[in-house]
Amino acid sequence: MTTTRDEPAGELVRYGQPAGRWVLFATVLGSGLAFIDATVVNIALPRIGDDFDAGAASLQWTVNGYTLSLAALILLGGSLGDRFGRRRIFVLGITWFAAASLLCGLAPNVEILVAARVLQGIGGALLTPGALAILGASFHPDDRAKAIGAWSGLGGIAGALGPFLGGWLVESASWRLVFLINVPLAAIVALVALRHVPESRDPDAPDHLDVVGVLTGAAGLAGLTYGFTAWPAAGPTSPTVLGALAVGVAGMVGFVVTERRSPHPMLPLEVFSIRAFSAVNLVTFAVYAALGGVFFLVVLNLQVVVGFSPLAAGTAMLPVTVLMLLLSAQAGALGQRIGPRIPMTVGPVVCAVALVLLAGVGPGTSYLSGVLPAVLLLGLGLSLTVAPLTATALGSVDERHAGIASGVNNAVARAAGLLAVAVLPLAAGIGTGSLTAAAELGPVYRTSMLICAGLLLLGAVISLVGIPSRLAAPDGPPATGAGPVQPAGSAEQAPTSPVRVHCAVAGPPLHPRPDVPAPTP
Repeated sequence: MTTTRDEPAGELVRYGQPAGRWVLFATVLGSGLAFIDATVVNIALPRIGDDFDAGAASLQWTVNGYTLSLAALILLGGSLGDRFGRRRIFVLGITWFAAASLLCGLAPNVEILVAARVLQGIGGALLTPGALAILGASFHPDDRAKAIGAWSGLGGIAGALGPFLGGWLVESASWRLVFLINVPLAAIVALVALRHVPESRDPDAPDHLDVVGVLTGAAGLAGLTYGFTAWPAAGPTSPTVLGALAVGVAGMVGFVVTERRSPHPMLPLEVFSIRAFSAVNLVTFAVYAALGGVFFLVVLNLQVVVGFSPLAAGTAMLPVTVLMLLLSAQAGALGQRIGPRIPMTVGPVVCAVALVLLAGVGPGTSYLSGVLPAVLLLGLGLSLTVAPLTATALGSVDERHAGIASGVNNAVARAAGLLAVAVLPLAAGIGTGSLTAAAELGPVYRTSMLICAGLLLLGAVISLVGIPSRLAAPDGPPATGAGPVQPAGSAEQAPTSPVRVHCAVAGPPLHPRPDVPAPTP
């Protein structure tokens, strides 16, 4: 069955029926694998470094290889699903992801591992946008809010359990199992999707894909990432570094020019003429750059410098996810009542204080007295920040750009984390040092945490200056709250009950389609 936005609601699946549960199972498990692999590999980095005698740049690329291809192609993945079929692209993505995970698990050296991580990110970019789009297209309008809420909540639980499972696998067996476990789980997702998920596509999707935009954007991100990663060892005057940075700058300029001239741009630049949208994406870049550095270096520091086991280090940040699961709905409601400016200003300041505390974590630090208070403070600050941020990204544009707005916000968040992992060790003075040697990592970690705190304070300033106290509905009267502006149309399109949404640390949630109501955090 092919479901389009014009198909009668009677042919769609219902939340309480077996067909609806199968659709939810496939989308939760599939997108969960992609989300977890974005962060859980950090736990395995010390063991990977020891096994392959890998330097700092190689470990950075083990993280950034995945993030680079995911950030560069995630908008394309959504477009491919709309045009060729969301289930088809979702299944292709999960199959590709499984094959790349197998290659990661069997990699004989760090070069093959990095290449496999790039391939893994391509699979993630194909399957991640499809998960929410499938929910929006498959479920009856009366059940869409429930389905999206369940997807979000279950995805948050998976995100909380992922580091625990990853730490246990690394500690009790091998870092390779962090990747190999994806293969049977992905096979289950593919079989369930082929058997139980209805096909859907957007009949209004453009006939032409923005291939030039994809290539220039990917070249820009890759050039900048490679240049900054190679800089510490090769030096700023190295032809390799200068050439890579030149390619990066040229790629980003080419991307902007292409999107401005393209009749069917992947990124309509007109959305950036909206002040609130531009400001919220600047805040997103600053906040998620800081988070990229935090989640890359804290787990490393806890193992290499403090001496925690992989399991203990993997679960050290668990309170952040738990607090976001518990408090994101309340933070979203607060943002609707008082507007997004105050939460998005206070939240990053609280996070900055937490990072100043984390900067003091070193040899002999106790988790309960030295790590947990900072982690709890970070969780509270993120809970206050992320839900209003996501709601503002969606609510600042009109309904026809809602899907683009969320996709852009997600891509900005991932690109920020990508560049942070590349730039932070350089900015903190890693030089030719190692990220797996305590004496060399310790000073780099402390400086990096302070830099990340500064980025969060910058995000707070941008919020204070650029985020409106109340969002006005585009092309209409002022909105009553700060949440996403609901599309005009029949009453059955609107959620019938509030949706509890966990806004993932790895990136803001993706909006399924402009005609599907945005969930309210």
